[in-house]
Amino acid sequence: MRGRWIFRILKFTALLAVAFLVFGFVVTRLWNFVMPPLFGFHLITFWQAVALVILGKLLFGGFRPRPGGMFWGGRMRERWEQMTPEQREKFREGMRGRCGHFQPQATAEPKP
Repeated sequence: MRGRWIFRILKFTALLAVAFLVFGFVVTRLWNFVMPPLFGFHLITFWQAVALVILGKLLFGGFRPRPGGMFWGGRMRERWEQMTPEQREKFREGMRGRCGHFQPQATAEPKP
């Protein structure tokens, strides 16, 4: 069990590092392609591009979670609240098999 968590943390860290590198590279290339010819700005380095992304995120979006969760989560919550208890149980049963939480049901003996 502990090995699984360590693997997940390492995998998340590796994905985060790759996303960080790719995103910084893309911002650097886009800035250097568009801004100098259009406005006469200077070329920027990778680290300056990363700093611009962080600054923009802080100024316009912040790093805190949004209220109500993601767009899909908010829509799903609204649908869930409108379901009857029978519909909710049917949904749960359908998701158990799909999401790996399969619990075999006890076999009932046939009634005479």
